Amino acid sequence: MNSRTTRVLVALLTAIPLLLWGCGSNNSSSTVSPSGNSNGQVAMMVSDSPTNDWAEVGVKILSISLKPQGGGTPVMGYTAPTPVNMTNLVQLDQLADVLDDVNVPPGTYTGATVTLSVNPGDVALTASSDPDPGFAGTPGEIVPSSQIQILGATGSVGSLTVPLNVTFVSPLTVMAGQSGGLDIEFDLSNPAFIVAHAPLGGGTTLWAVDFAPALRHHPIFDITRLVLRHVYGSFLSVNTTNGIDISITINRVFPMEPPTNPETPIASSQNLTILADATNGTLFYDMDAHTQSTIMNFNSVANDLAGKYLRIAARYQSNGSLVAVRIWVSSSFNTVWISPEGHVRHVLSSALVVDNEDGQPVTVDVDGNTQFFFRRPANPSADAKPFCTGTACLNDLVRGFKVHITVDDPLAVPLDAQTVDIETARFEGSISSPTTSNFTYTRDFATASDDYTKTMIYISSSSPNGNDPLSGNPITGFKWWNFAFPTIVDSDAVGDNAVSDFVSATGGSATFGGTVGAVPVYGATFATWNDPANSGAWAAPWAILIPAPVPLATVVTGWVTNGTSTGGSFIVGATGGTSNVTINASIVSGSATLAYQVNRTNGIITISPVDLTTQNGLNTVETSLTAGTPVKIFGVPQVGGAIKAYVFFYFTGTMPGS
Repeated sequence: MNSRTTRVLVALLTAIPLLLWGCGSNNSSSTVSPSGNSNGQVAMMVSDSPTNDWAEVGVKILSISLKPQGGGTPVMGYTAPTPVNMTNLVQLDQLADVLDDVNVPPGTYTGATVTLSVNPGDVALTASSDPDPGFAGTPGEIVPSSQIQILGATGSVGSLTVPLNVTFVSPLTVMAGQSGGLDIEFDLSNPAFIVAHAPLGGGTTLWAVDFAPALRHHPIFDITRLVLRHVYGSFLSVNTTNGIDISITINRVFPMEPPTNPETPIASSQNLTILADATNGTLFYDMDAHTQSTIMNFNSVANDLAGKYLRIAARYQSNGSLVAVRIWVSSSFNTVWISPEGHVRHVLSSALVVDNEDGQPVTVDVDGNTQFFFRRPANPSADAKPFCTGTACLNDLVRGFKVHITVDDPLAVPLDAQTVDIETARFEGSISSPTTSNFTYTRDFATASDDYTKTMIYISSSSPNGNDPLSGNPITGFKWWNFAFPTIVDSDAVGDNAVSDFVSATGGSATFGGTVGAVPVYGATFATWNDPANSGAWAAPWAILIPAPVPLATVVTGWVTNGTSTGGSFIVGATGGTSNVTINASIVSGSATLAYQVNRTNGIITISPVDLTTQNGLNTVETSLTAGTPVKIFGVPQVGGAIKAYVFFYFTGTMPGS
């Protein structure tokens, strides 16, 4: 919730990917020309993938620089304002936030360096109010900075940073006088991102944060499909063409950190120009006068905007311009900022409970006038209109949806929802009964009343569904990929039989028996509404196979490299289980299983990667994975009962209890 107690500010990084659009992303012949007279305009964006365990993963992004193809001096793309605002990655669940529109010399860029500030307090962790079973922390806990250890930090206290390198899936080509964009994702659900160590026998839980494995690039070729997080700003000017006020310019503002009461705005160096939707209309809410109207331009409201603060839900047009879908205006920044935002924790008969950034549940009542919107920027007419009104809409929501709610009166008790923006409709859980028509998600939470079983139908085979990340070819119909390889998409566009392949891939399971039971195949889908294949309901445009967490186990039979030199395996057992399970790992460069040694000694956690593609790495795991060694594994169960590991950890020093 954006509130007077909010500790984390507007987010920068997330989502299905890194975004590249506009000017041909596969040109490898051009070079950077810093001396050119005309630059290109690049929107620098960031995003993240979701997590159920955290209400806040706050970071401070200092800069993003671009790496020219063929080498040369990096080109600075983004520099943080002063003071540096904190970004809550959790709020960027499949959303992108525009950091800045910057001038970049024409040329081709093949990667970027993202620099984070990591002094004590610069990385913030707040647990969800109701995390998943087995979470090592305390619900709603604000983790003290003394218990957060950042891996890869360089410099001295007061100027500690972590420089992170990302290689683009395909080069970013910037052309003079043209617009483009770059979006970088931090994957919060990556098992190697935040590693908890709760010592055996009790003691302080330490959290080791390793940003490097979670940073990745995944191109999106159509900016009109990108869902943006709401933008906050102060009014600067109106822009008139042929007597019509077609757009406004705002100065991006952020709340003060730490928070104040009331919330205090901090101006930035970034200005944005926002168009009104001249075709579908922009919904305009005056939060001081408590009025609502639909505007096609700013003529009727321009005189009332001086000295006002705005919250804007916007979408991109194909030419890179921003169009307002909805605008909220007030003379008080506190009024536009206080709006429950976060992940749905509980769906009640006439209310929603949303986790705010403080890890606290906020209850918002829903009545017969509450309008529900599902963000669909690629379909502007649908994006501008509610798809449902009233309490009956709650039947279409489940825990895990990312929402941004506007309330009638931010000071009322209880809060009463005026509008609910569903920004992402996330369904997840164990996958069962997969057929060529549908499959079923079963999701169990710590609070049993949140559990759900949902049969998901695939979107129509004729529905546009983005582009292949590697070839750029358009995709129609359902697609899926393995969590570890978001650029290797199984779709009919690349000659695969996507649906039948998905059925085969989700038909396995592994079981330890006893009280541990089976480890199913897990997946996640961000559903779409009203697809032709499933009118008036949710449908799956895609699914990700997610590595299932295996209970803390011990090695029974040590590491053996197979004869074909493409992989290895070891056998583990779990306390309470009656059967052992084989863990298979890849040692092929580019798709190798991630392996880490986790050592806790004298209150310090050291996480050391082990490269399974090298002989030294194989020698290390063969020596280390001996009978009795505790291991934590994340992987996908296979037909036949084995688990294909995406990542595994083995522990030394102080042994883990969880």
